[in-house]
Amino acid sequence: MSEKKFNVALIGCGVIADFHLQGVLAQKDCVLYAICDNATDDRVERRRAKYNPLHTATDYRELVNDPNVDIAIVATPDNSHLEITSAFLKAGKQVLLEKPMALTIEECNEMRRVEKETGNRLMVGQVARYNPNFKKAKQLVDSGAIGELVFVESEYAHDYMRSRGYDDWRVTPEREGMIGGGCHAVDFLRWIAGNPTEVTAYSTHKYLTDWPVDDTTIAIYKFPNNVIGKVFCSIGVKRDYTMRTCLYGTEGTIIFESHGTEMKLYQVDKNGKNYTFPKMVPCQPKGHNMTAEIDDFIKAIVAGEPNPISSIEGASTVAVCRATVESAKLGQPVQIVYPEA
Repeated sequence: MSEKKFNVALIGCGVIADFHLQGVLAQKDCVLYAICDNATDDRVERRRAKYNPLHTATDYRELVNDPNVDIAIVATPDNSHLEITSAFLKAGKQVLLEKPMALTIEECNEMRRVEKETGNRLMVGQVARYNPNFKKAKQLVDSGAIGELVFVESEYAHDYMRSRGYDDWRVTPEREGMIGGGCHAVDFLRWIAGNPTEVTAYSTHKYLTDWPVDDTTIAIYKFPNNVIGKVFCSIGVKRDYTMRTCLYGTEGTIIFESHGTEMKLYQVDKNGKNYTFPKMVPCQPKGHNMTAEIDDFIKAIVAGEPNPISSIEGASTVAVCRATVESAKLGQPVQIVYPEA
């Protein structure tokens, strides 16, 4: 690794901030230079006391203009991503941006334009790709353990009734649950099966009746190689948070929970006629593995290699989610249009 120490500023001190802060402190090549949030509660002070940054700020612009900042982690409400990310990129900083990249394709495209114009890095934190259970499942699929994919499904089930966000930032007409949360499941299936070409979706609004968006969506996707996919997303469902996933192949099946300690692996027998009793594959549940995410980002910077998760990947996931919302609203299939590479 490089001898250089990267000064990191975290913008946004909501619940997810702790995972990012722990990830920064785990990097020997990073210094926690600053944390920033404009909230009027004690969230900045609590993080200052716990993580001991060199500086604190209430306005991200103070850090945009600070020549000592090398990397900005933007973990603010989704509707602020374009403004804050663009400012740091234009100021010569490298940016790790929380998912979803943005709420619209237009905002994604503008960030990518600024990224290209400045030559600075923009990595989108699709953190499900760093969940050890998801990584294990992808390794099994890629190794041919279940043969050729036939059907893939995942879900994002998370009750937002008590998770409205500071100053109700989650409760806006622009922040569809399918984009803000369902992007986890969509991105994982894209990672596994490629870019879907078409979606048919249905949604309903029975849980969070005082919210301005539908709270439950089911979506069916056409993936490459004649693979079918399904995503269930609910931000009002009454159960523990989960991203239960099933991957069906011609020679086996993988079933697991994002936070589970074991994964079921079914495989056909030597005659190729019957499936075996499931092998219980040990898992290491770690839902928000920002430590690995940040480690990958730093390694790419030091080595001069492409970002582990590029801005085109973040924008493509938003494209699928937006098409899903559109299909549910129109009541008909929608062709998915991806941003240009």
